[in-house]
Amino acid sequence: MRRLPFVLLLCSTLAYAELPETDWLELMPPADRKALEAMPDISHQGAEAGGTFTSKGGLKQEKGLPAVMYSAKTVAAMNGKQIRIGGYPVPLESDSKGRSTQFFLVPYPGACIHVPPPPPNQLVLVRYPKGIQLDDIYMPLWVTGKLQVEKISRDLADAAYVLDAAKVKVVEETDL
Repeated sequence: MRRLPFVLLLCSTLAYAELPETDWLELMPPADRKALEAMPDISHQGAEAGGTFTSKGGLKQEKGLPAVMYSAKTVAAMNGKQIRIGGYPVPLESDSKGRSTQFFLVPYPGACIHVPPPPPNQLVLVRYPKGIQLDDIYMPLWVTGKLQVEKISRDLADAAYVLDAAKVKVVEETDL
C-alpha cells in the first residue's frame, strides 16, 4: 500500500473541513463597531410594524438615524476571502422550481420586516445559482463562498458585500 505524504494528507483533510464561522462584526470597520455599541435604542415602529409594508425601499434606512445605520464602509481584507457565515434569508429571486437563487443574508431574524434594517455593511447579497428551497425566512442558514466588497442597491435594500455561494445549508441544532 502506498502512503501519502503527511502534507498531502493534511491538505486533503483541510479541504473538506468547514471554514471557521465569520462573525458579522468582522464585516464592519472598527470605527463602525464602536459607533454601533454607543448607539441609542431605536424604535421599531415603522410602516412594517403595522402590517402596511407596500412601498419600495421597505428595508432602506429611514432619515434621522445615527450615521452608523447608513454605513456602507467595508473591510478591505474581506474582499476575495472564502468565508462561512450564518444568517437569515430575505428572498429576492428564484428559479423555475421556486428555489431562491438570490437573497439578502441578514444577521438576525426579522430584519426583513422590522425597521430599521441593518446597515448596508451588515447586509450580504448572496448569489446561489443552484438555488435553495426557503420555506421560512426565520430559518437560519450557513452560507459558504467567496465574499466580494461590492455595493448593491436594490429596491428593497442596499448591501455592501456580495457572496458567491458555493454551499448553502440550513443550520441544524447539531451545528450549534
